[in-house]
Amino acid sequence: MSSNGLITVASRFSVSETLDRLTTALTGAGLRVFARINHASNAEEVGLSLRPTELLIFGHPKGGTPLMQDQQTAGIDLPVKALAWEDEEGSVWLTYNEAAWLATRHGLGASSKNAIEAIEAGLATLASSIK
Repeated sequence: MSSNGLITVASRFSVSETLDRLTTALTGAGLRVFARINHASNAEEVGLSLRPTELLIFGHPKGGTPLMQDQQTAGIDLPVKALAWEDEEGSVWLTYNEAAWLATRHGLGASSKNAIEAIEAGLATLASSIK
C-alpha cells in the first residue's frame, strides 16, 4: 500500500481523451459514470487558471454497498473517483485511491475483503485502458 493511498499511472493521451477512454472502459464493464467534473473549466469561469484537470466519479452499487454496510463512513470515498491531470511538463497522469487504503481508512472487516479485492483488480484493469 502506498503511504498516501494514491495510485498514479501515466497516460499517453490528453486529459480529456484519458477520461473518454476510461469512460468507455467503465461503461463496457457495466459500471456507472455518475459525474465528470472539469476543474480547469470551472477555474476559468472565476478568472483563474489551472492546467487540464478532470475528475470522473464512477462505480456500481453492487461494489460499494457492501463496503458501506460494513462501515457507513466508506460512503465519503464512494463512488470511486479518478483524476486525470497534466503536470508542468505536459505529461498526463491518472490518479485514484488505492482500494486497500479505503479498507484501512474505514476499518473495513472481513466482510468487505472480496469487494475491496474486486475494486482493486477492476481499477488496475481500467487504468490499463490509458497506457
